[in-house]
Amino acid sequence: MNTSTLVLRDFILPRDFITSKGIRLVVDVALVIFLALATTLAGQAKIEIGIIPITLQTFVVLLSGLVFGSRIGAISQLAYLMAGLAGIPWFSRGGGLAYVMSPTFGYLLGFVVAAYVVGKMAEAGFDRKFYGTILAMLVGTFFIYLFGLLWLVKFVEPQSVLLVGLYPFILGDILKIIVAAIIFPYAWKVVKTR
Repeated sequence: MNTSTLVLRDFILPRDFITSKGIRLVVDVALVIFLALATTLAGQAKIEIGIIPITLQTFVVLLSGLVFGSRIGAISQLAYLMAGLAGIPWFSRGGGLAYVMSPTFGYLLGFVVAAYVVGKMAEAGFDRKFYGTILAMLVGTFFIYLFGLLWLVKFVEPQSVLLVGLYPFILGDILKIIVAAIIFPYAWKVVKTR
């Protein structure tokens, strides 16, 4: 268990209580479910601009790794993905196995990788300072775009991929990253003084 997860949980439960294996498992499962649901809700807050909608999902995905670490972050996004493919209609445009043929499916694959990578960087201490948080979230965003654009090329002309799947999202993602970079290191300072 990484330090950031333990410290965050310590706000809710005493540290010695959550270190027992049974309780830790229950807390981990609850966190995975909570983060998967948060990703779902963030996907419903959307602006339809074409074949790829603007949503708040990337913010939740990146924070899941930043706050809860690589393991919980990635598992929560994998749970979100698997439940959606199993038929729960909680992707931004539905659900089911046929969603694999959606132009947005690559971004969903990128969610798992991004949460893991950002979590690993947070575990290495990148989440403690403003610029470290920005770097971690930029790297995570890169993986979301990478998987998303590689998948999107199956649905649009190669020369249109960036126009459809990247450019409309850059400003919003920069704003989300800046907000997190301001808030998260400050939250660490509060935790340290507690």
